[in-house]
Amino acid sequence: MTAHAAPGGSARAESPHTTALSAARRARELAELRERDTPVDLVVIGGGITGAGIALDAASRGLETVLVEAHDLAFGTSRWSSKLAHGGLRYLATGNVGIARRSAVERGILLERTAPHLVRPLAQVVPVYRDTPPLGAVLPGLGFAAGTLLSRLAGTRADRLPGARVLRAGSVARYVPGVRRHGLAFGHLNWDCQLVDDARLVTAVARTAAGHGARVLTRVRVLEATGTQVTVRDELGRNPGEKEGDDEFTISARAVVSATGVWAGETTPGVRVRPSRGTHLVIRSAALGDPAGALTVPVPGETNRFCFAIPAEFDRLHVGLTDVDAPGPIPDVPTPDRHEIDFLLDVINRALETELTRDDVIGTFAGLRPLVDSGDGDTADLSREHALITADNGLITITGGKLTEYRLMAEQAVDLVVRKTGVAAAPCRTADLPLVGAPGHHERVRPSASASALPATPSDGRPTAPAARGRLPASLVARFGQESATVVTESLLDRPLERVADGLDVTRAEFSYAVTHEGALTVDDILDRRSRVGLVPADRAAAEPVAREALDAAR
Repeated sequence: MTAHAAPGGSARAESPHTTALSAARRARELAELRERDTPVDLVVIGGGITGAGIALDAASRGLETVLVEAHDLAFGTSRWSSKLAHGGLRYLATGNVGIARRSAVERGILLERTAPHLVRPLAQVVPVYRDTPPLGAVLPGLGFAAGTLLSRLAGTRADRLPGARVLRAGSVARYVPGVRRHGLAFGHLNWDCQLVDDARLVTAVARTAAGHGARVLTRVRVLEATGTQVTVRDELGRNPGEKEGDDEFTISARAVVSATGVWAGETTPGVRVRPSRGTHLVIRSAALGDPAGALTVPVPGETNRFCFAIPAEFDRLHVGLTDVDAPGPIPDVPTPDRHEIDFLLDVINRALETELTRDDVIGTFAGLRPLVDSGDGDTADLSREHALITADNGLITITGGKLTEYRLMAEQAVDLVVRKTGVAAAPCRTADLPLVGAPGHHERVRPSASASALPATPSDGRPTAPAARGRLPASLVARFGQESATVVTESLLDRPLERVADGLDVTRAEFSYAVTHEGALTVDDILDRRSRVGLVPADRAAAEPVAREALDAAR
């Protein structure tokens, strides 16, 4: 058992566990839980950003923690976001200062301490035209100025996140070359934060939790849950020699937390969640002249809604965002409808020199926001506050909230577990706990046998030598930070730095690492969540052979 420091004492010793998630680790930990006859401290249901955050918070406090997910890490809402770690300007404009302040604080924690390798500043430009109504011309600038003040009050320095300012028309075009220049008067510039990828953040949080001893188990479906036990089924089926029913078993726990997002009502009857669908389009970056920032366009007739085109990996842009009620059965993978696609094109085209058409759309994705149902109001007006609910059977449910606030939500959930159970736990430390790949994260890596013949690389968290970094693709370093060299040396595939397909800045080593260290069990896990290649069907087809090769090599 790893020793804890007393409150106010020295920092806790680093965990001796590896952060590597693999099929072998999953099988071993499932077998251990089947044979166990004493309760663990905490079971977390759901492998999205909230569930992974709770697992990390609990495990880093010393709680014996199990996370179970019916599908894969980041399978649901957590991979369909706008990939922003933003300061909550929209909520400031609606008078919800609490969410805006918390968002600004949590954004600063991600940017400066816990995940600086996965979070980066993003310029946002709102063009203002000579025919823009006076209120519409002024409001974005006032909001951006208030956001800058909030950022400073949250402790984020100007050298990390610059302040808002007004741009001349020519400068607007330098940020977004494809902007419509006729009638362009000036622009508002704001700086927010962008995630390299939302699913990659979930994976990093889950792996960091595993490094502190959490059992992170995907493809394990919860059949029944109470506040002290869950009955689960191994979705991969029985192993050879096992009897019928051996794929189902019960895990006892001192506490159980459901972090299942829009599916919260399925786990906890009586919890009402009202899903809101947010749709994005994927287009080639060249269609807007390869912008250096996000083009942000007000929605006509709205004072506080915008559509945007945000630079993304693989020379793509993500155009979003809708906010429509999504009643009825909740699908595993939501899909946009044609009205949403047309709406996004219509709004963004208002500020483009050359209009986008459906032919420019090379992919789409949609996610469902888990809004706590108040029984009235449009989904765009419902609160983004999160809720912690304890059912009559003791099951704790957390739902609602925003991706940027995942760490705070996790802290509050684990605080509740500690109060209810009286289990011994250290104070929360996730505000200063670097995620795997971030500077300051120290892992005792257990190298695979395949790496023994490759050049040695630092595995103790020290920065990689400049010479080694110079040989690595910048895109790999952007996704893996201080783990980058290890990704290559641990590769089970030959030609590790070769691209998985023409035009895709992803190496063969990354697909191998997804299987050996990031818990990918299927081709879909690799293409749709460990990388985002799968957002574009043509790119997905081109990269699929290497994904299969990576799985075969691991077997």
